[in-house]
Amino acid sequence: MARKTATSQTIGQKIKKARNKKKLTQEALSRKADVPCTTLVKIESNVVKNPSIETVKKLAIGLETTVDELIS
Repeated sequence: MARKTATSQTIGQKIKKARNKKKLTQEALSRKADVPCTTLVKIESNVVKNPSIETVKKLAIGLETTVDELIS
């Protein structure tokens, strides 16, 4: 079983890392995922710590990854 460590990333950090890896701007990802850019900014900056599953699904599709990759 995986243990959470002090270096565990938040969902916002994981989304930002995946977005940067794909060389997408926040605006580009928000358009691709059909999520408001302000929502994406809030998630990545950890203002919103628990985004809805629908938002996470849209972002996973926009990032061409899985929900599991973003939440685990």
